[in-house]
Amino acid sequence: MSNKLRLLEELDRCVVEMEDEEVIDVAKEYVESGYDAYEGITEGLAKGMERAGDLFEEEEYFVPELLICSDAMYNGLEEMKPYIKKDTSDEKCNIIIGVVEGDTHDIGKNLVKIMMETAGFKVYDLGRDVPVETFLKKVKEVETGIVCMSTLMTTTMANMDRVIEELSREGLRDKVKVMVGGGPLSQSYAEKIGADAYTSNAAEAAKKAKELALELKNL
Repeated sequence: MSNKLRLLEELDRCVVEMEDEEVIDVAKEYVESGYDAYEGITEGLAKGMERAGDLFEEEEYFVPELLICSDAMYNGLEEMKPYIKKDTSDEKCNIIIGVVEGDTHDIGKNLVKIMMETAGFKVYDLGRDVPVETFLKKVKEVETGIVCMSTLMTTTMANMDRVIEELSREGLRDKVKVMVGGGPLSQSYAEKIGADAYTSNAAEAAKKAKELALELKNL
């Protein structure tokens, strides 16, 4: 096993096993070895957080464990962020991101935000438990961009549909692209509510946003 692969697996393990102090040393060793920080996040820290999310869904982990896992992820991120090479290409656009109304789970949203900023997007973070009206207000302010919505709860998925319906009713739907994500979602649900894209992880979300930004530019 290469040293890089070993360190990526260690980053993953530290997050899953709630090693919120040890992860700092592993992250430092990773970046000081000259390895790509973005890959360290996507293939190490983010994978660990996704595994922790799976354990939460399987009821092996509960909220306290998930919070410590997220602390470990954030500690690793703080070490890696200064080493990330930002994408400065010019096809980017505004990103409006938030967890829909009724849901306060924002770990995934925060990770997507970091990936978007790394990719060079201007990100407007609306936070968690975001009312439909707040999404609409921000779209009116920035005029065009990508609206990213997430939820981890099946009971709040319908609020994504409400945002899209209101965007249409206000005549704003053609000015934006809509991306959705979160544990209970699927590609078929995204298509059902009229979203432009569904992604299952943060790295994939950033790649998809680049494609949608290009489509907006060509409208």
